[in-house]
Amino acid sequence: MASNRQSAPDHQKPKKAYAAAGVDVDLGNRIKSGIHALVKGTHGPEVLGKIGGFGGLFRANFKGMKDPVLVSSVDGVGTKLKLAFAADRHDTVGQDLVNHCVNDIAVVGARPLFFLDYIGAERLDPPVFAQLIKGFAKACKEAGCALIGGETAQMPGMYQRGEYDLAGTIVGVVDRALALDGSRIRVGDVIIGLAANGLHTNGYSLARKVLFEQMGLKVSSKLPGVAKTLGDELLRVHKNYQPLLAKLPKGMVKGLAHITGGGLIDNLPRVLPKKTDAVIDTKSWKVPAIYDHIREGGSINRTEMYQVFNMGIGMTVVVSAAHREKALQLTKGRVIGRIEKGSGVVRLSF
Repeated sequence: MASNRQSAPDHQKPKKAYAAAGVDVDLGNRIKSGIHALVKGTHGPEVLGKIGGFGGLFRANFKGMKDPVLVSSVDGVGTKLKLAFAADRHDTVGQDLVNHCVNDIAVVGARPLFFLDYIGAERLDPPVFAQLIKGFAKACKEAGCALIGGETAQMPGMYQRGEYDLAGTIVGVVDRALALDGSRIRVGDVIIGLAANGLHTNGYSLARKVLFEQMGLKVSSKLPGVAKTLGDELLRVHKNYQPLLAKLPKGMVKGLAHITGGGLIDNLPRVLPKKTDAVIDTKSWKVPAIYDHIREGGSINRTEMYQVFNMGIGMTVVVSAAHREKALQLTKGRVIGRIEKGSGVVRLSF
């Protein structure tokens, strides 16, 4: 016998058990249904299939390479996310994640092929999710890198309400003969520094402790010598150096170091031969005012600042003295140091 009972409106339907436990599968499906439109601008003919499958498909074309080598890296954004939560702005951290990963493979001479993201959240917030994906897509398009997939996880109890975590994986390629490892660095070479765009993605735990806890500032605060509000200053986008580095003539660059966690002190030794030191003249560039506020506000040792923050230098390029002027012209950087005999460490000159 047919029933004349009418279906209840959506807002009156009983909540599904999984949604009541904090994981709304239907919400996740609705949010993710619009991803393809956001990321298709990053896809070239190499990308096969579509977003939403069990795996991203990328048909590699290594034409012109004699011995192609895949290069991969994975990273996160760290506690810079706390600034995104406080400012309720989420597109910039999406760009940060992509650009950080691109730089990490650029230092070995690789160009990016494709990127995958991971978003773990207490609960999916559609506007926030859209901002994150837009940030990923914008950075990937600018980097010539396909955004081919990712994972979005709702995990109640794992995160505080309104918070999320990000991670990204990148795969690139370099011709083995052109891969950079610092082995050609010699005494007498010069170190060129390329300007950073703010703190990038490192040192935020210390910066937040000093600026917000010890100094009592807010994201809306203004500081002397800092043009933006504190929130906008700390959310500056991590710069992508790969397009610039790719334009340098083959053979000119002997070594590259991405200045991330560990600063100049810990990152340059990763490409130094064991019997050389990198001597850095800290007076050769003007350190942005934000670092002075952090150092003074937290009474932090000057040397430690160069081990926590990039101090205004986001990438270092080591070239021979003979290539100094040409490299400066092409990179618009500045000489910040030199290679001397030593034991594979960085020595700071104040």
